[in-house]
Parts: sequence; structure tokens; C-alpha cells
Amino acid sequence: MFKKILIANRGEIACRVIKTARKMGIATVAVYSDADAAALHVRLADEAVRLGPPPSRESYLLGDKIIAACKGTGAEAVHPGYGFLSENEAFARRVEDDGIVFIGPKHHSIAAMGDKIASKKLARAAKVNTIPGWNEAIDSAEHAVTIARDIGYPVMIKASAGGGGKGLRVARDDQQAFEGFTSCRHEARASFGDDRVFIEKFVEHPRHIEIQVLGDAHGHLVYLNERECSLQRRHQKVIEEAPSPFLDDATRAAMGAQAVALARAVQYQSAGTVEFVVGKDRSFYFLEMNTRLQVEHPVTECITGIDLVEQMIRVAAGEALAFTQSDVARRGWALECRINAEDPLRNFLPSTGRLVHYLPPPTTMQAAAPVPVGGAVRVDTGVYEGGEIPMYYDSMIAKVVVHGFDRGDAIRRMREALNGFVIRGVASNIAFQSALLAHAAFAAGDFDTGFIAEQYPQGFRAEDVPHDDPDFLLALAAVTYRRYRERAARITGQLPGHEMRIGEDFVVVVKGADGAHEHVPVRVRADGAITVELRGRSYAISEDWSFRGIRFGGTCNGRDFTAQVERTGLWTRVAHNGRRIEAMVMSARASELLRVMPFKPPPDLSKFLLSPMPGLLAQLAVVPGQAVHAGERLAVIEAMKMENVLTAAQDGVVKEVLAGQGESLAVDQPILSFQ
Repeated sequence: MFKKILIANRGEIACRVIKTARKMGIATVAVYSDADAAALHVRLADEAVRLGPPPSRESYLLGDKIIAACKGTGAEAVHPGYGFLSENEAFARRVEDDGIVFIGPKHHSIAAMGDKIASKKLARAAKVNTIPGWNEAIDSAEHAVTIARDIGYPVMIKASAGGGGKGLRVARDDQQAFEGFTSCRHEARASFGDDRVFIEKFVEHPRHIEIQVLGDAHGHLVYLNERECSLQRRHQKVIEEAPSPFLDDATRAAMGAQAVALARAVQYQSAGTVEFVVGKDRSFYFLEMNTRLQVEHPVTECITGIDLVEQMIRVAAGEALAFTQSDVARRGWALECRINAEDPLRNFLPSTGRLVHYLPPPTTMQAAAPVPVGGAVRVDTGVYEGGEIPMYYDSMIAKVVVHGFDRGDAIRRMREALNGFVIRGVASNIAFQSALLAHAAFAAGDFDTGFIAEQYPQGFRAEDVPHDDPDFLLALAAVTYRRYRERAARITGQLPGHEMRIGEDFVVVVKGADGAHEHVPVRVRADGAITVELRGRSYAISEDWSFRGIRFGGTCNGRDFTAQVERTGLWTRVAHNGRRIEAMVMSARASELLRVMPFKPPPDLSKFLLSPMPGLLAQLAVVPGQAVHAGERLAVIEAMKMENVLTAAQDGVVKEVLAGQGESLAVDQPILSFQ
């Protein structure tokens, strides 16, 4: 077994690998860029080596520096995590040539599965179901139209070297096939330096289901059940679960057998994932093989009890698998939510900055540790309170993983865990995750890869979050107000005859747009628990909330709950199950006076171009005095490996430039003004 390994990655996956290495008694070496000098993975590792400046191409993608770090620290092996160099065949080969062990598959396996056209030929030879299509590179748009007609519309046009949704189009007629081929080819050349494009049948109502495989150097191969990954936004996974609510045992076994056959065909040694697209009739077809550890691997660990990182390390060290296919369990149900630094209410734009508050939900399960009996919550993360979410890398803050008795129990546990996850300083997608978990179709397991696009065609809005009892949030606001009144009543030295009287009858004013607030009368009584009566309903609430805390836990009418409550000026912000309100609690007389107060509208900012997110002003395309037309490019902001182009909403003339190219911008910071 290795004495020391280097982790060629950052963030939560680097921390995840360190936990298993520590359990196995293996010392660890972290690598970091200047942006990650104070990152959690650097703190957790036994040693750390600087790679270079923040951009990935100048740090985490420098194979030479990573190999040099291995030699300089005496690391015998390197774990690549996911992303960066994890599926780079040339890097894996160079590591092996330098006498260092690559904790992953052999370079020839990575090469075989790295090309989508070549991998499909291999899959067909291994008798793995493949989607009908044309798997040779196509030389012209006219040829693409002919092929699409022969296959039968709809078809999917894909770049051979594509990934992450780039170089992919769906065509339903000749014109879309012609234009889609041209667009894919240009996009693939620009993004990957490889303009080969192929065409295959598009499966209607497709589900994305993947099989986890594990092999060793002694010819042993097993599959560790499946993961359901159909909930995606723009081809990026949002919620994953294991097992799939859609598969039956016969389909699961058939998919597993084919995944193992493909892995055997490429002499696979390590953990890997074979991805399938599954039709509504449970027909399944090979998509691709990911020759690395997946982001969503914890759900498989939960239902099987197998530490996948440990198995990767043991296989790389030459050990044989200690179990067979018949030993692989499938216990309970697991869900994973990816918590990203992005703002769902601003079309999921990246959000960078300092984590002013970071308080994960209470955990009862840890990576690299046995799965508890009776359900549990696990949080994998690479951040901490006070740390930075840098603009240079992906937007993931953490992964929340739950394990329950069955799917309903897992969903309940996940909703409660998200209620208790406090993140301030950057925006997060927690409310969006809560909305998905509460959706009736998701609860019924009735969804496919197009679910999010179909359910939220205009993007995600605050009103899209369902709640089974919105008045509960009003009751929490009233309880919070009552607690503040009680504290004020205890202040000593109050003028006799003018002491604070708490009272029972109040009005909860819920903030509305343009001053259209809702006024709801409530009665609040305290006798042990605080009882709130409103709109004919009664809420008996016992809580353990502290005035400076945000997480608000307790029971309501005998049932446990977790919510978030905080004061923002005169208003109290209450959040529960993804729904959020801002409320003020006051006397009936104050409510009457508020109704007649004039509404002060926000300032008119239509004459300004505002930054929609934190980021780097990479390009400024206009100068003062320049006339611009609607849709014309004004500026480009870079954040989290994405370029965001800002265009003119209407015709106008630039009056003044308020930010300089290369400047780091805050959200809503003015960039330009118009005449």
C-alpha cells in the first residue's frame, strides 16, 4: 500500500479523497493555485505544493508541475479526482512513464473511451446497445441532412469531443439538421480543437441513468447498481439518486451486464461509470463511459456501503477486489443535491465572493465512514465560513447527501437538510433544489432529462416554489417578534407605568411588490409553547432559536421543523422549504398607518448597464459617445469558467464608462451609463 499520495485537484473532491487516505493511514499532498492558498483541502492535507496563478491553465492543468510535485514530496501515486486532468490520457501515460501510479484506469482505457465515435464502435463490438446513428465523421451539412433523413427525425447532432452540453443540437427537420451541423462543427472547433461531428437517433422522453463499475488488475469486474441523473439543467446534473425509481430488476441487471462487458473490453481497472439513455419503454442505449470518479459517487456509496475512493486506491496498489457481484448490496435510497454558488432568480448566474455565513445542516454520516443504519445526512464540501468562492473554477459549494429507508423518506430528509443549510455572502441554488423536491412529478418519479426546461420555461422565479402551508412562515415571523418583545420587557430600569407590554393581537405585514403589502391579523399567546392563531388556524410552536442565529428549529403542532429566520432592517426574513417571505409584525394601529403611507419607488436604473453578477470585466466593447443598437455587445464578464456577454436592451448613446476593463465587479455595480 502507498505511504503517500498526491491529489491533483481542489475543492470538495480533494477533501473527499483526503478523508479516505487518512482512514487508510496514507499521507496526502495537496496542490493549489494562488486563489486556493487558504482553501480547505490545503488545510486538511499533510503537505501542500503551490502550482501557480489562479487560472486552471496556469495551475491545475499543468501536468509537468504536478509530476514534479510528486517527485519533490515523495508521493508514490496521484489521484486526479474529477475534472481537470482526470480523463487526460496523455497525463495518465506520463505519470506511469515517470514511475508514479495513476489512481484511475490505465491510459489505454481512458483513450479508448475518450472519443465518442471510437467508444461507440467498441461498445457495438462488445454487444452493448447503441443508439441507431451514423458514427463516422460527417464531412458536410448536406451529408448530415441525408443521414438524418435515413435515421429518421428527431436526431441528435453531437461533437465527437464534446461535453458539458457544448457541441450538441437536436434537429427535427432538414433545416434544423443543416443549421445544427454547421453550429456544432464551429462550436466544437472553437471549444475542443476537434470539429468531428456525428448523428444519432434522439430518444423521446429520455432518462439519463448510469451504471457504476469497478474493476481490478486481476480480471475481476462488478457493477454497483445504478444512479438516476435525469434531473438536469442545460445538460448539467442537479439532483442524483440511487437506485432509479424507473428501473425494474430485469432492466437493472441487463444494463449492469452490458456495462461490465464494455469495461472488460477495454481492460478497465478502477472505478468508472457507463452512462445510458433510457427510453420510456425501458429500452436503453450506451451514451459514453466516464473513466473517473463521478461527482455523484456518494449515492452509490450510501446504498452499497462501499467506499469507492478506497477501492480506487486499493486497485491502483495492485490489490484484488475483496468482494464479488453477489456481495453487492442495495439498501435503502440515497439522494444528492449539488449546492452551487449561483443565483436561480437571475437565470442561475454565477455568484462569487466571501462566505459571510456558512453553516451546513447537522450531519450523521461522513465520507470514508460506514453508512449508519436508520438514515443519515452527509455533506461533502471544500469551503468554510469566511472563505472565498473564487471566480476561476466551478460553482460547487457542497454536496448534500441523504440516505433513507425508501425514496419518500430520503426526499423528506433532504428537504429538512436544505432547510437547515445556511449560506450568506453568495447566492445559492437551495431554493431551486427545494422546489424540485416538492414538485409532484418528482415525488412520483415521473420525469426525464427535459423536466426542468419544461417546468420552468421562463427560468426560475420565487413564486415557483410550492409550499403546503404558506401561513406557517407568517406564524414563525410572529413567534420571532414575540421573542423580541419578551426580551425588551425584561430590560431593567423601565419607567414605572410605562413598562413594555407584550400584548397578544398584532398584524403580520408581508412585503409585496410596489408597496402592495399583505396585512394579516394574528393572535399570539405564550404558555410554554407560543401559539399563533391566524386565518382560523392555530400553530403551537416550541423552538430553541437564539437571537443571533439564523437556523430556527423546533416543533409545530408536535412535528419537527427547521427554518431560517433573520432580521434585515425593519423586516424579518423567513425561509422554509424553499419559500421565502419578508414580514414586519406590528400593532393594528401601526398597520392602519402603514396602509396610507406613500410608496417610494426604487430609483430608475434603466439608464445604466449593471453587472448581473460578481466577476471580471473581461471586455468593454464601447466608448463614451458611441451609439449602440438593441442587441449589440456592450461588455463581457468572466466568472466560474463562463463568459457572459452583456448586450444593449434598446437603442441609445453611451454617456460614461463607469468601470474599467480588468476590474473585479460586484453584483449590480454600474458599468456604463446612457444619455
